[in-house]
Amino acid sequence: MSYQVLARKYRPQKFSEVIGQEHVTRTLKNALDQGRTAHGYIFSGHRGIGKTTVARILAMALNCRSSDKPVTEPCGICESCTEIRAGNSVDVIEIDAATNRGIDEIRELREAARYRPARDRFKIYILDEAHQITDAAFNALLKTLEEPPGHVVFMLATTQPEDIPQTIRSRCQHFSFRAVRFEEILGQLRDLAAREKIKADEDALALVAEAGDGSMRDALSILDQAIASCGDRLTADTVRQLVGAAHSGILEEVMQAVAQGSSEEVLRLADKLISEGHNPTHFARQMVRFLRNATVAKVAGKDSSLLQISGDERERVSRVAELFSEEDLARHLQIMLRTHSELGYKQEQRFHLELGLLKMTHAQRLLPLEQLLSEAGATSSGSPQIRSGSKPTMVAGPGEARRSAAESPPPSRVSNVSPFAADSARKTGSKPELSAEPDASPRAVVQASARVIMGSAAPAAVAVQAAEVAPEAIQNSEPGLAAKPPDVRNVVLDALAEAGHRMLVSMLEAGEWSVEGNELVVKVAASNMVIDMSLGAEAKRLATAAASGALGRPLKLKVTGGSAQTAPAASRNASNGSGRSRAEQDPIVRRMQATFGAEIRTIIDYRDKR
Repeated sequence: MSYQVLARKYRPQKFSEVIGQEHVTRTLKNALDQGRTAHGYIFSGHRGIGKTTVARILAMALNCRSSDKPVTEPCGICESCTEIRAGNSVDVIEIDAATNRGIDEIRELREAARYRPARDRFKIYILDEAHQITDAAFNALLKTLEEPPGHVVFMLATTQPEDIPQTIRSRCQHFSFRAVRFEEILGQLRDLAAREKIKADEDALALVAEAGDGSMRDALSILDQAIASCGDRLTADTVRQLVGAAHSGILEEVMQAVAQGSSEEVLRLADKLISEGHNPTHFARQMVRFLRNATVAKVAGKDSSLLQISGDERERVSRVAELFSEEDLARHLQIMLRTHSELGYKQEQRFHLELGLLKMTHAQRLLPLEQLLSEAGATSSGSPQIRSGSKPTMVAGPGEARRSAAESPPPSRVSNVSPFAADSARKTGSKPELSAEPDASPRAVVQASARVIMGSAAPAAVAVQAAEVAPEAIQNSEPGLAAKPPDVRNVVLDALAEAGHRMLVSMLEAGEWSVEGNELVVKVAASNMVIDMSLGAEAKRLATAAASGALGRPLKLKVTGGSAQTAPAASRNASNGSGRSRAEQDPIVRRMQATFGAEIRTIIDYRDKR
């Protein structure tokens, strides 16, 4: 006799042998016991989880000749049971709906359904892949399915129940099959390995169960292939090579490199895996599963029943979960999910995989929007906030050294320094120049981290320079301010002069300076064209950073020319309650302007559109 694969050899023949579908088998057995069987059934669910098997068992239970009525468990030895199991029963017709999907085939089925069964109690039609039947064929079957002869039972098995018309579904009892749980697949594999006298490592069986992805048939097919590959001893390494999976230790190493921000190490590990022949799409899928398990371990603990993995895998995902916050893991999972979906249709899969891994590495440097807003609110309410645990350091002013009372914390993931500001300062090429003058007079120095101010980042030297304010200026300032407008004027002019903007300095020196809310307003005699030519983006960024550092809160720089003819118009708009004035007074808009340097460009008043 030819060899029979495990999926067919150990196919369940009774309801009690079906794995993972207790809600279905219990209902069908109760219906058989109470004599309440239906004339139409729809069995839907994942592939390889027992839909057709349950349909055959139900057919055997209905036609079993061990009793004069349907039984809850077929005997398996009578002629009806053996013929149905072998697939050659005259009264149980199995139809592949994928190839017999037209209206002509359904018409033949409808005509044959009128005749009584040749021997058994019921004439049973099992339509596999029923969702592929055409709409016209379903319409031809509709009346027969609604009021069939008493001796006919229809059973429709499908993986896509949503494609079956609602008129058909409403005439049948619908049973939704579930994916088989990891523990149930693992237990079944362990039992079958013992029956086949195969010595199998627990990790090897766990890999097979995980590769089955909730399908009992898939897991048995992989086990059959693994036994043929390994012989009498089933090992985890052999199974891993067979299914093309990367070692979980490599996945842990990748996430450790991500936690350290080491882009070079991440690329090296990716190159190693691809050089060994691993498929980028399959590796991305493994990363998605690994990150999902790490997220679950972070949220619910490594002993949670939500983790359907082996013991060693639980330890790995637990160690990775300790390296990241819940938000970081969710962000990494989202990145890898997008990468995995893109690999399915993109060319040069290796490049897209490496790009996804680099995105995860760079995501470590992102700061939450909530943190930026909260820090901006704390800064605008008083003096700048200084983190606890900071140490003294040297900060540089224009041409002299200053020792501050506090220093920003050392670089780390929780650093107060925005990565975008640091990158912007790096691109501008500005670096703080340190010097030490023993005769330098002491000044109160306010810490100014290189962060995004008004939508741009000031170079580090200018930010430090703008943070220096004389003690007498602080004493004479208004509550909540670090300096009066005249002191801000000196700081801004010094910063611009240090950067080489001589023409702009001479123009602003003769202007009228004032602080209005969160704006530093300078009124000069020059025309708007001259102002636009002199006040470039870089100069405006330097002046904004210097003014914000001097006052200890974010400011915007506004330079107006001529006799400020726009002020009366603005006051008229405010008095008339225009949309722009209301938007400018909105506290949320002010907060966004103060934090990110947002500008109001378009006003849409929906009250005017009613």
